[in-house]
Amino acid sequence: MLKIYNTLTRRKETFKPRIEGKVGMYVCGMTVYDYCHIGHARVMVVFDTVARYFRHLGYDLTYVRNITDIDDKIIQRANENGEDFNRLTARFIDAMHEDERALAVLPPDIEPRATQSIASIIAMIEALLAKGYAYIGSSGDVFYAVEKFRDYGKLSGKKLEELQAGERVDVDAAKQNPFDFVLWKMAKANEPSWPAPWGDGRPGWHIECSAMSTCCLGNHFDIHGGGMDLQFPHHENEIAQSEGATGEKFVNLWMHNGFVRVNEEKMSKSLGNFFTVREVLKQYRPEIIRFFILSSHYRSPLNYSDEQLNESATALNRLYTAQRGVTAPDAPILPDYRGRFEQAMNDDFNTPVAVSVLFDLARELNKAKTKDVEQAGQFAASLKQLGGLLGILQDDPEAWLKSGAFHSAVYESATAGDWVSADVMRGDVWIERQIQARLDAKKAKSWALADQIRNQLKEQGIILEDAPNGTTNWRRV
Repeated sequence: MLKIYNTLTRRKETFKPRIEGKVGMYVCGMTVYDYCHIGHARVMVVFDTVARYFRHLGYDLTYVRNITDIDDKIIQRANENGEDFNRLTARFIDAMHEDERALAVLPPDIEPRATQSIASIIAMIEALLAKGYAYIGSSGDVFYAVEKFRDYGKLSGKKLEELQAGERVDVDAAKQNPFDFVLWKMAKANEPSWPAPWGDGRPGWHIECSAMSTCCLGNHFDIHGGGMDLQFPHHENEIAQSEGATGEKFVNLWMHNGFVRVNEEKMSKSLGNFFTVREVLKQYRPEIIRFFILSSHYRSPLNYSDEQLNESATALNRLYTAQRGVTAPDAPILPDYRGRFEQAMNDDFNTPVAVSVLFDLARELNKAKTKDVEQAGQFAASLKQLGGLLGILQDDPEAWLKSGAFHSAVYESATAGDWVSADVMRGDVWIERQIQARLDAKKAKSWALADQIRNQLKEQGIILEDAPNGTTNWRRV
């Protein structure tokens, strides 16, 4: 039985889809005015893993992740660059897709954009005006009247009477209440705008997601996800808008992933501890980043540091080393390990425990290598298949171990999945020659020279794997 923590009820609940065998899931995506950062990567990887697991369980999943391609930050950045906002967003949408491909994030089934959903947004605002949940302010902007929605605050636990003016909202003289939020902003000079019954303008951020989610999944759907920072006011406002407009329950279950911290401090541009995915990919292979994200439970804070990423690289090397030299047959997952893996994932997608099952498999695989080739193959097959459900361990073990965890490859090579540059390929030949030179030195009983060669390779991040009959293999750290 799959149990998921519901932010709305503050407890784990047995998952029951609205329609038997089908799941509708909407996740708040990126605002595309800059490159994706590690916080975005966590949202991508977490909900990609959730989607993979739903499909593993046999559900017919419709996964929707939107793109916010019009808002204040986009307009400001486009003006700073002196370029059309459409060109700006197109560039960063392409960059976002490159990042997700590098991280083995499968594309969502539907990826709506705010600028392509204007008709639906206007229709929802019209419904809110007609039902008295919205009004046109003295500025001409359209606002949502939060006092009209009786259940406002049910997701975050915040009560209007306890909130102080100015908390996460703009105090605007055009509003009837300081906590009312904008649905439609009237057009300003030299800003993008669209025609609407109440005047040309553009949508507010919150209404975009309400319109896109209900258009793609219906007025009432199963799961809504996103980062914990969106719980209030964004998701709270989505509930008020959607339920006010449709008169139906909006979402059954709300999922929120935890914050990313850098060296135990919250990641932020102001602290200078802000890392884009592309910056991190210059140092670490993308699978290491994905493994690092999955090594913590999705609701827990994730502490980003070189130490944590180095530990993830070492852990992945152990799993790939176990698979090295073993042919994995086309065989079903071993029942015991499948059961333990599913037990972990059924407990609110507990990926750290699921990963521990992979290490248990790897340990048994290492034992079986020298005793039972057939059994070793079955272990290897199960390890690769269960790893695949997490989006890891799909590389060739030999290629992974010889290309190394760390690299200086240009980012463009990552998007093509090719992390072995021409220099590294030439390096492989050099390494083999050094190994042969060491073997020759040992045959000549030049032990000091043999040790010197081994140490020089180690300093270059090359680890030799010796056996009684000589060096059997090597890998990069």
